[in-house]
Amino acid sequence: MTRRTSHPFVTETYRRRFVQIALIAMLVPALAHAQEISGPARVTDGDTLNLTGFVIRLHGIDAPEFRQTCTRDGTAWTCGKEAADKLTALVEGKTVRCEQRDIDDYGRSVATCKVGQTDLSAAMADAGLAVALPQFTTAYVSNEARARDQRLGIWGSEFQLPSDYRAAKPDPRPPRLRTIERPLPTTSPPSRNGFFRNCKEAWAAGAAPIYRGQPGYRPEMDGDGDGIACEPYRERR
Repeated sequence: MTRRTSHPFVTETYRRRFVQIALIAMLVPALAHAQEISGPARVTDGDTLNLTGFVIRLHGIDAPEFRQTCTRDGTAWTCGKEAADKLTALVEGKTVRCEQRDIDDYGRSVATCKVGQTDLSAAMADAGLAVALPQFTTAYVSNEARARDQRLGIWGSEFQLPSDYRAAKPDPRPPRLRTIERPLPTTSPPSRNGFFRNCKEAWAAGAAPIYRGQPGYRPEMDGDGDGIACEPYRERR
């Protein structure tokens, strides 16, 4: 019986290829979760931001919904609006840096976000305007406990947990949210003079999509005003 032997070069080639595949498999999840997004932010509610068209849900907390009310001293109190106002005060006119942790069921990026050294989730919990979500992280449990002991924000009122409020008042409209499916570019290659006459030119140059603040961005090419010009067309369902 003839015994087959592998050529040393072939064996070494397959070994290297196996190692490369294994390294890629290990790196892909890490890269997905390490994605960073930064820029100016608009507030949707007490735990949701919009960074140049990308919807970001703050990691580890749940704030009252914007239209949610609580009861304080027997009087209705717009706790949801106050939570949104607090988050607005934290981010207005500042650069927000977010590190993605996950993507939720609505396609929103769940991220830890900071302004300077201020962790926005911690700040909202410290103000008593958000509950901690220990099933996802215990990072903000102590912040909630301090606010609760001092009866700050919602802890000085009667309120529904935001999750219970959402369950009782489901939104019939489908969420119009953007799923982050790829790392965001930090720069876009502009035309020679930094100006594209239209999206066709931007696409031909490989510059699209172009984000607000990047070379070549113009509001005239941002049809839906979401801060992203010449983005790929997505059919509505």
